[in-house]
Amino acid sequence: MRLLYKANMNFNEIFSAFLVLFAVIDIIGAIPLILAIKEKTEIRPVLATLVTALIMISFLFLGEKMLGVIGVDVGSFAVAGSIIMAFIAFEMILGIELFKEDDATAATASVVPLAFPLLAGAGSLTTILSIRAEYEIINIIIAIVLNMAIILLVLNSLNLFQKILGPTGIKILNKIFGIILLAIAVKLFSSNAKLLFA
Repeated sequence: MRLLYKANMNFNEIFSAFLVLFAVIDIIGAIPLILAIKEKTEIRPVLATLVTALIMISFLFLGEKMLGVIGVDVGSFAVAGSIIMAFIAFEMILGIELFKEDDATAATASVVPLAFPLLAGAGSLTTILSIRAEYEIINIIIAIVLNMAIILLVLNSLNLFQKILGPTGIKILNKIFGIILLAIAVKLFSSNAKLLFA
């Protein structure tokens, strides 16, 4: 089995899959959104990274079958994610609080909305299903792990980003990226909702 994995490992495939996933996950572009979550509650980088990796690797092996077991398709999953994204966008734009804070907030916020749908969203999950047809599974797993390393690094560096941007910079970015996030959520919702009701 080890020899088989070694034979199937391909640096070009790993690098290509890594770049595709990095672009879709867009952890750098998500920094203002993550900072907005951090303003409200503590974020647990390791938990968020592990859950993101678990979701992605689960989709790599099970994909639509896993959703089929609970009677949910990828389109419904995307719609649910878009609604959560819209709520986050409204919080950022209007400065209101929609997610109630409680004792479990640090843990729950690291899973929803951080791990899903911001990091392991519909885009990255459907991308994983797509590239599985082109690349060896072992190469995709390595690409996912490499992306998780970058995500963990970024999440552990949030305090540094906060110092660089400052309170005013964070507020400005929150408004700008809130509008962008809302536009993405609307597009994601409309493109998938019309398939559900077709």
